[in-house]
Amino acid sequence: MDLPLAEAARAEFTHSTAYLNTANCGVLPRSAVAAVRELAEAAGAGIPAGFGDFDRVNGARAVFARLVGVDVERVAVGSAVSTHVGLVSASLPSGAEVLCAEDDFGSVINPFMVRGDLKVRFAPLETLAEAVGPDTALVSLSAVQSADGRMADLAAVRAATTAHGARMLVDATQAVGWLPFDASPYDYTVTGGYKWLLAVRGASYLTVSEEAQRTLTPLHAGWVTAESLWDDIYGPMRELAHDARRFDESPAFLAYHAAEASLGLLERIGIEAIHAHDTALAARYRAGLARLGHAPVPGEAAIVSVPGLADRQPALLAAGIATSARGGALRASFHLYTTEADVDRLLDALS
Repeated sequence: MDLPLAEAARAEFTHSTAYLNTANCGVLPRSAVAAVRELAEAAGAGIPAGFGDFDRVNGARAVFARLVGVDVERVAVGSAVSTHVGLVSASLPSGAEVLCAEDDFGSVINPFMVRGDLKVRFAPLETLAEAVGPDTALVSLSAVQSADGRMADLAAVRAATTAHGARMLVDATQAVGWLPFDASPYDYTVTGGYKWLLAVRGASYLTVSEEAQRTLTPLHAGWVTAESLWDDIYGPMRELAHDARRFDESPAFLAYHAAEASLGLLERIGIEAIHAHDTALAARYRAGLARLGHAPVPGEAAIVSVPGLADRQPALLAAGIATSARGGALRASFHLYTTEADVDRLLDALS
């Protein structure tokens, strides 16, 4: 049974600010704080429990797989989105064309740019599907834009890539955790775990379709990528993991102990309930902005950006209201621990 959202928020979150900044970094639930503290104290005591627990890592992997609708065998764990994207970039032949959305987050662009031998092309997010052509090898884009919450028409882009035989990489960092998201239609997805998934930096997830797995070389293969984890610690591994675990990085255990607790909380509440809550608050904020004469970037995401108000961010923070300034705009983001009172507090401050 789903855990009532308000009950979960009261039990799990203790911050005193009006925290409207999840698009920058999520708030760690009490259960995740406890998991990190338990591991850190065990490490400080020099006992085996402080080494880190692969069962916790695999528990986080399994919950993430369920949240995005793929088999757990299709999920690799790592430390950062850019590392996963770099693996995809390294798989492309020299001269391949990569199509990206204009002004997208750097981590889904830069790994292709630094190659120097790829043709990287850009198009507006709204017309990205129309920009896919017969020479396009890969389209790389974010499901939800970090800067302003604009949402990609992923179905249209997927149809265009399929029609032209191109692959598709989706960064779901600003989507998974509040927006129902199905990773299964895409060749690759990448997701940072420290924003809407409420963990800390050091946890990230790569999904690879069974067919696309054959396109990637596990360039950072370590002992954790072996099929038999504890039998291939020394010397050349005898056999790579048969599934996406071959693309794992050695896990940052503090991050993944936190992630298992946080992902479990999100799953118990249910993404549909979180989506309804978050978007209702965003709609309340947009309506309030309209009454104040401000025009936010249009959309229905849990991220709301208001051009021209970036200079208000420092004063808001001083007043205990956490937001972000991005590209000259004031960005607010609403998650399960946000209340109507938080939204009204921000609107009152802006008035």
